[in-house]
Amino acid sequence: MKAVWKWIIGIFVILLIVLGGVVWYFSVHWKPIVDQKFREIVLASTDSLYTVDYDDLDINLALGNVTISNLVLRSDSNVYARLEGINKAPDNRFQIEVAKLKFRNFSIRDMLLNKELYLKNVVLDTPSVHMINKYHSYNDTASTEKSKPLYDKIKNTLKRIRITGIDLNKVNFKYSQIQKSIYQDFEIKKVNIQIQDVLVDSTSISDATRFYHTKMVDIEVPAFTYRTPDGFYKVDFDQLKINTRNRNIMLTKVAYQPILGKSAYYKAKGKGGSYVVMKFDTVRFESFDFNSLLRNKKIYAAKAQLKNGLLDIYSDKHYKSTPVNKVGRSPHQALMHMKTQLAIDTVLVQNADISYSELSDKYNQVGKITFDKSYATISNMTNDVSSLAKNKWMRVDVLTKVMNSGRLHVLFGFDMTSKTGFHTYKGTVGAMQAPAFNKILKPLLNVELASGNIKKIAFDMEATDHRNWGKFNFDYDDLKITILEKKEDGTVKRKGFISLLVNELLVNGSNPNLSGEYIIGKVNWHRHADHTFFKTLWQSLLDGIKQCVGLSKEREAKLMRTADRAQHTVEKANTVVGKTKSFVSKLFKKKKGDEESKVAE
Repeated sequence: MKAVWKWIIGIFVILLIVLGGVVWYFSVHWKPIVDQKFREIVLASTDSLYTVDYDDLDINLALGNVTISNLVLRSDSNVYARLEGINKAPDNRFQIEVAKLKFRNFSIRDMLLNKELYLKNVVLDTPSVHMINKYHSYNDTASTEKSKPLYDKIKNTLKRIRITGIDLNKVNFKYSQIQKSIYQDFEIKKVNIQIQDVLVDSTSISDATRFYHTKMVDIEVPAFTYRTPDGFYKVDFDQLKINTRNRNIMLTKVAYQPILGKSAYYKAKGKGGSYVVMKFDTVRFESFDFNSLLRNKKIYAAKAQLKNGLLDIYSDKHYKSTPVNKVGRSPHQALMHMKTQLAIDTVLVQNADISYSELSDKYNQVGKITFDKSYATISNMTNDVSSLAKNKWMRVDVLTKVMNSGRLHVLFGFDMTSKTGFHTYKGTVGAMQAPAFNKILKPLLNVELASGNIKKIAFDMEATDHRNWGKFNFDYDDLKITILEKKEDGTVKRKGFISLLVNELLVNGSNPNLSGEYIIGKVNWHRHADHTFFKTLWQSLLDGIKQCVGLSKEREAKLMRTADRAQHTVEKANTVVGKTKSFVSKLFKKKKGDEESKVAE
């Protein structure tokens, strides 16, 4: 028995030595063949733009494993220059470095004899990807030459490639943009990418269930910060997740905000403008069309969701801006002017606090208006001409609380195909107390609402680039205005007599008024070219408010003449009337040369 076992063990050992020798022989002698095929695939699939180099290629035929050390994939500058010369160079090119590239369960026999490549797993350890973007205007227009699918580029070398999974661990990504020889960079580090079920053959490109030959690409990007080219703002997020199988994109803790504090910001810019802070806890896209983005640079999604946000706009009126013609720059017109084609069926903004604050150059105080707990639904948000041929209207439904008090509900309708920027807006404001607006009136105009019970506001408006018109209803009672005067020591004094004149001569204390007459504002506001969309909207609604409280131009002129005739009963009546006129002007208009609204923009 002992002799038999010796023979069995001896034969087994000899077989292992022979098998090991065969594996070693083919690993050594097939290595140049695999090396050549690998380089041919890279050249063929990239139209000779890219070449590959590495330090070592280790092949284990017994396990079907291949490991490549210190791999570098780089673009050939001479080939790229030639492509630029014939207007065929891509805007983006890459340099990729990988410390270890591992192929598992790799059949060399199938690749060489059957021209088929099967892999169970591919692992890239700590790869570094450098993407260089250089703009070429000819890539903006549709090419008459149809781009060759990946399979057509490799079919002479391989008939089929199938990979079960690809893992890219802790990818360092750098993006460089070249504009007129000026380089701008940003980097993302430690990105994890998982790719499942890769198939490249004659049918995979037309498989609607695949995203560029894959069944799923899952990407996780950690905390990231990008500074805008002007150096004044930055964009942050805590995490970005992309999943092509579930067709969603999600960002958390997204922020767009200035790098400098308010005073330093305006001092550095040296001119006026808005200081904007925008934040959202979550930004999510659902049913995102990744294939349209990849193939046609189009952004299509069924739904976008922005949750728990903040939009804070601040303006320092000590700094002035040069007037700019803003006609044709309304939100829906800006969307139509975008170079990127966009189509999102529904956009939901959920629980956002919106505020506008302004530092007065005259009183050196900050006035603020807020729209709290805001919700909005935007439907048919698109600049796709084919979609707009079926439905030309983008609708916006907004629900919020003004000064955290009155319930404001507004419905916007934007005709996306209108050459004159036609749009509509109608809405209501629920019951609230007028003194809530003192947070913006007192610091900016040095007046306050002593009392006022707003029962309801309703408006129904139409507008174009040059005019807003419609009906304005304002139901209220017990409206009293107090004019203030800031003294040199910083204290505030009430101007009782001028306040009395304003309340008795100019302002209706209620609507209906004491005579039982109900006044409806008939708005016909002509836009100033340098006023923004939102300032024009506010000025139009303000015109309706003025009419309802009795401050129409005709009535104001009549009351001024009545006050003039009563000069002999009031000492220095001309001065008083003049101050009253001045107050009215300050309350409802800005002084000549100012560019921003005193209340909101």
